[in-house]
Amino acid sequence: MPAKTVLTARALLLDMDGTLVNSDAVVERIWRRWADRQGLDGDEVMKVVHGRQGHTSMALLLPERPMERNIEDNARMLAEETADLDGVVVVPGATEFMASLRGLPHALVTSADAALSTARMAATGLPLPDVRVTAESVGASKPDPEGFLKGAAELGVPAQDCVVFEDSGAGIAAARAAGMRVVGIGPRAAAHAPDITVPDLTTTRVTPTADGHLQLHIT
Repeated sequence: MPAKTVLTARALLLDMDGTLVNSDAVVERIWRRWADRQGLDGDEVMKVVHGRQGHTSMALLLPERPMERNIEDNARMLAEETADLDGVVVVPGATEFMASLRGLPHALVTSADAALSTARMAATGLPLPDVRVTAESVGASKPDPEGFLKGAAELGVPAQDCVVFEDSGAGIAAARAAGMRVVGIGPRAAAHAPDITVPDLTTTRVTPTADGHLQLHIT
């Protein structure tokens, strides 16, 4: 089948949850328990939390609550998520996709912290990129562009020459604010107008060019 779309980039910036790893089962368990404790509607909470650091989601959901409480809750919930890998599975095509990036410029840019991202990538057998931007690396959560800009800078690539892979509205907004093109993964992404939307990573392949660029073939 011929390629539907070909994008050229110098580096790829990859979100983790919902993009490489499907952790929805854990996220639902942890956040619905939190919603119950706060007397909030679980369905409404789940509309907010994807893609953001936990304390940022809490600040949106409980704007009058002291940030210290949010940070405490976030730390506890990150530990719970790191210990709970039940239902964490690889996104279809992610194993082959990550293997194709070996030796090519790419980075993980995630709202998870280092411990959680390491645990989830290991649980699905995915390799951790050499360049990783995690929650500890930034002062502002997605949808702020800081994480993607930092990933590009660490790879030594201008923002406009990066392509981001994302699943969430917050992540897509962050990539847009960074001046980057976005490939949206899965049904959450489609509602936020990425440049291209694919159901998973099975139809995406990457090949290097002679001049040091990357070509993304998306069918």
